[in-house]
Amino acid sequence: MNPALVFIAAVLIIPCELAHADLSSEEEFLEKVEYDSILYFTREANPANGLIKDSSRPGSPASVAAVGFGLTSICIGESRGWIAKDAAYYLTLKTLKTFRDTVQNEHGFFYHFLDMRTGMRAWNSEVSSIDTALFLAGALFAGEYFKGTEIEDVAKELYNRVDWPWMLNNKKILCMGWKPEQGFLWYYWDSYSEAMILYALAIGSPTHPIPKECWFEWKRPVDSYKDYEIIYCVTGSVFTYQYSHAWIDFRKLQEGDINYYINSVNAVKANREFCIANSSAFKTYGEDSWGLSACLGPDGYKGYGAKPGIALNDGTIPPHGMAGSLPFDPIPSLKGLKRLYDKYKNFLYGKYGFKDAFNMDKNWWAEEYLGIDVGLTVIMIENHRSGLVWDKFMKLEPIKTWIDKCIKK
Repeated sequence: MNPALVFIAAVLIIPCELAHADLSSEEEFLEKVEYDSILYFTREANPANGLIKDSSRPGSPASVAAVGFGLTSICIGESRGWIAKDAAYYLTLKTLKTFRDTVQNEHGFFYHFLDMRTGMRAWNSEVSSIDTALFLAGALFAGEYFKGTEIEDVAKELYNRVDWPWMLNNKKILCMGWKPEQGFLWYYWDSYSEAMILYALAIGSPTHPIPKECWFEWKRPVDSYKDYEIIYCVTGSVFTYQYSHAWIDFRKLQEGDINYYINSVNAVKANREFCIANSSAFKTYGEDSWGLSACLGPDGYKGYGAKPGIALNDGTIPPHGMAGSLPFDPIPSLKGLKRLYDKYKNFLYGKYGFKDAFNMDKNWWAEEYLGIDVGLTVIMIENHRSGLVWDKFMKLEPIKTWIDKCIKK
């Protein structure tokens, strides 16, 4: 079969047991959400080049980070028998070759948003260090998943060509990005955030690494909410405690007296407690409706969050906040997701699983899906269920190098 037709024909077929699933079963409920969410990455991708839309809305450009989440999700779909192996292999290889040969880059870094057809810069976006890292995490995971194949070779090519020291801009911390019109942005990854995976990949590079000392240059501010002491991100958005953990298994990694997995457990629990404490002010919030995170809202995309941190919030809850918390606090996370499905599925659940967010106080329900949020849902459900992504990613030599340099003392 023509390779392009292999992908086009790779429409996911619902397993027989899901067609009549008992969704009161926790396992079958997660199976359904994971399966439905993976559909995004098969139906919102350009079959000619593998680029994946940032959003399900018509005319959306591609998001480099969404592609990283998508590459990982396609492999998960193949592992569960939902995508034919040939189709998964073809789409993954096509995508990686597109990034190697066609997609616009600077020193190996990619623009945040890309034209879905040409792979060129879209929306006057920046060359993004974190979005490049999230893409590379997906690429390297796919290379490990299809180990010993051309996919592994191309993934390594993409990773090895990144000039990580360039993004330092002669400093000891990585810059958030660069634009041809102005040069490096004013903002740097100088405090705890989702950027741990960025630093890990930059330090572990076999070709253009940054010094290991850079790992210790970003601040680790500590504050508490309720009974939970946390090294916190200034926004308080729960995704900042989840993104790096989507690929890196921090459970057994101890940096002095810091365990970043336990830190995320505490942040997730604090986020839930914050929503419970503010449930009298916002009827969206409650013990089964929490997970304040960056998402769409009634007034556009915002970095919602809880304490400690700025804690911008207006009653908007994204389901991916709880889905991404499954590996950290599974019982309330699953209970909350199930309640949202049972109570609001006619408004909040659709062809790609949970839509991006909702706000009952303003009677607002998102009609679209964001690739990064759907991807986080897929990966964290799978890590909760099997640990597949963690198991593969932790075998990568660059990750072992970073651990040896920065974590092991």
